[in-house]
Amino acid sequence: MTGRTIAKTIITKDPTVAIVGAGSLASSLALALHEAGFKITEIVARNAPPSLRKARALAARVGARAVTANSAALDASLLWFCVPDREIRGAASALAASLTARTPANHKSGVRCKVQNIVQKKAQKKVRNNVRFALHSSGALPSRELDPLRQAGLAVASVHPLMTFVADSRPSLQGVPFAIEGDDAATRVARHIVRQLGGESFHLPAPRKAAYHAWATMTSPLLLAFLVTLEDAASAAGFTRNDARRQSLPIIRQTLANYARLGPARSFSGPLVRGDAATVAQHLAALKKHPGACEVYLALAQSALRNLPVKNREKLKRLLRA
Repeated sequence: MTGRTIAKTIITKDPTVAIVGAGSLASSLALALHEAGFKITEIVARNAPPSLRKARALAARVGARAVTANSAALDASLLWFCVPDREIRGAASALAASLTARTPANHKSGVRCKVQNIVQKKAQKKVRNNVRFALHSSGALPSRELDPLRQAGLAVASVHPLMTFVADSRPSLQGVPFAIEGDDAATRVARHIVRQLGGESFHLPAPRKAAYHAWATMTSPLLLAFLVTLEDAASAAGFTRNDARRQSLPIIRQTLANYARLGPARSFSGPLVRGDAATVAQHLAALKKHPGACEVYLALAQSALRNLPVKNREKLKRLLRA
């Protein structure tokens, strides 16, 4: 059976899924798949008490079994890796070894040994026929991180949701874009799953993944770093961090709403769009004792000069260089 035929066969009936990992992404994804009607068979965790506790709690919520790589039945048709980037290849190698385990050496003679070998080979063939696809959710790494499973006969792909996943927060996947890259059969199945989850998929060539992930990192983790820098800037005006966070949220929300509805140029306001160099100079003087905030202010102001409608551009350029 060809990869395309396998994919079409699987798509007519939603694949069963084993989730590898039990962290924030694994939890959100497993719950979303469960609610969308997918059967989760196993949560595969590291053989460490904290990981197993998380796996058991998640497995109980989705009707699955909590297992380790050594104890996993691997009876799902699809493996979905939700582990840190540095662990993907190692986890794939461990599960590939389980799928392609060789028959023990014949240290016994006679019919009994031959019967055992036949039974084991049939069991291995059954497992290989069940597990047909493997996905990982790294935004930076390509599908070839799953090469150990590809070499074991599975079709593989990378499927990255452009969303942030943290403990104690479960985002909706409705409308979330998923970047997909990999083998044709696996990407077809991945697109089908994303549709069932309410997401939107797009093809991302492997050579562009690092740049894509840099952008993704700027959209959330580094945006959060910027928000923390806002708290530093507010402290120069005498605000506590908690007060700064609370009082800045209305303008932050409105700025994002404007950006979504009007685009960046029409959402741009403040002294730069007016060309008010004197006010910018006052800002820089006030931030001198807060070098981190001053550095970010300068970098963002220079970006505004390059990318947004600014008056008095040349004078502002000289001021920011000085």
